[in-house]
Amino acid sequence: MTTERDTFDDSVEEVRELMASADLEQDAEGIEQRGAALLQNRRQLFMLALAVVLMVVAIYVVFPKLVGVSDAIGKLGDATWYWVVVAVAFNAVRFLSYTSLFSGVLSGTEEDIVNRRLDLRASYQITMAGFAATILFSAGGAGGVALTYWALRRAGMERRRAACRMVAFMVLLYTIYLFALVLFGILVRTSVLSGEDPLAGTIVPAAIAAGVLLILGLVALVPGDFERRLATVRRRRRLQTLATGPATLATGVRTAIAYLRHPWQSANAIGGALGWWAGNIGILWASFHAFSVSVPFGVVVQGYFLGMVANLAPSPAAGVGTVDAGLIGAFVLFGIPAGTVFPAILVFRLIAFWLPIPAGVLAYLQLRGTVQQWSEEDRRATIQSEVTA
Repeated sequence: MTTERDTFDDSVEEVRELMASADLEQDAEGIEQRGAALLQNRRQLFMLALAVVLMVVAIYVVFPKLVGVSDAIGKLGDATWYWVVVAVAFNAVRFLSYTSLFSGVLSGTEEDIVNRRLDLRASYQITMAGFAATILFSAGGAGGVALTYWALRRAGMERRRAACRMVAFMVLLYTIYLFALVLFGILVRTSVLSGEDPLAGTIVPAAIAAGVLLILGLVALVPGDFERRLATVRRRRRLQTLATGPATLATGVRTAIAYLRHPWQSANAIGGALGWWAGNIGILWASFHAFSVSVPFGVVVQGYFLGMVANLAPSPAAGVGTVDAGLIGAFVLFGIPAGTVFPAILVFRLIAFWLPIPAGVLAYLQLRGTVQQWSEEDRRATIQSEVTA
C-alpha cells in the first residue's frame, strides 16, 4: 500500500530525472569569473558604485519631478521613525523566510553531503548573495539564478537534481503569488475587504493569474519520461533536445505541487514562501504608516502584487525604476493620491531593495570562502579514496 509519505518522497525524488541546460552551466561559471574579476578590479568597483549612485539619484530626484511630485524627497524626512524600524524588521523576516524556503526545497531531505553542506548558514549566504548577484551581475535578471546554480553545483549537487529543485523553488514561490492575486482580487472586488475595487486592478489580474495557474497545472501533466519517449523516434534528435525544457519544467511543477499537497512535511518550504511575501507586504504596510497614509489591508496586498508585475519589464538591474513605477501606478489605480503614494514607495524600495545590497555583497564574499572549504573537502576525499584504492 502506498503511503502519503511515500508519494511525497517519490515526487521529490523526481528531481534526479532532469538535465540542466548548458546555458545555465555556462552562466554559473560566468558568475564565478565575473565575481572574482570584479573584486580584483578597483576601477570596475568604482564604476559599479557610481552606477548605483546614479540610479538612486534618477529614482529619488529625477523621477519625482517628471511625474509632478517634486516635493516627494522633502516628505521623506517626515517619516515616523518607529514605523521605519518596523519596516526594517519585516525586511529581516522576509530574508529569514527566504532562507527557510531555500533550505526546505534546495537542500532536500536526504542525509547526504549536499544536505550537510546546505545548512542554514550556507543557505543564508546563497540567498543574500543571489539577491546581490541579481543586481550586480544581472544578465536579463538571471544573475541570482546563475549564482544559486553555481553554489549548488559546488556543494556537490548533480546537474539534474539542481535544475529541477530550482524550478520547484520558483514554482512554489510564485504559485503563492498567483494564488494571492486571485484571492485578494476577488475579495476586494466583492467588497469582502474594504477599499476601491477597479476592475483593472482586481478581476482582470485575478483572471490572468488564474489562467497562469491553469497552464502550470497542465504543464504538470507532461510525462517525466517525455524526453526518453522522443528518443525512441528515429531521426528526432532535435525534438528530443527541445523536450528537455518542458520535461524539466513539468517535473519541477510536480515537485512543487507535492510540497503544497503535504504542508506538514514541507513546513519550512511553504512557511518560507509565505513569509517572503508577507515580509514584503509588511514593509510596504509599515512604509505607508510611516507617512500616516491609511490604505486598506486588501488594497495594500493587491496593490503590491499588481505593482510587482512590472518586474517582468526589461530593466538594467532587477527592476530598478520599473518596479517603482509599477507600484506607484497600482496604488494610484486604487485611488490613493500620487503625492502620498510616492514617498511611501520610495521608503519601501529603499528598505526592501537598496538596504540589503551591502549584506548581499558581504554574503557573496563569505560564500566564496564556504565554497573554497567544500573544494578542499572534495580534494581531501579524492586523495583519501586514491590512497585506499
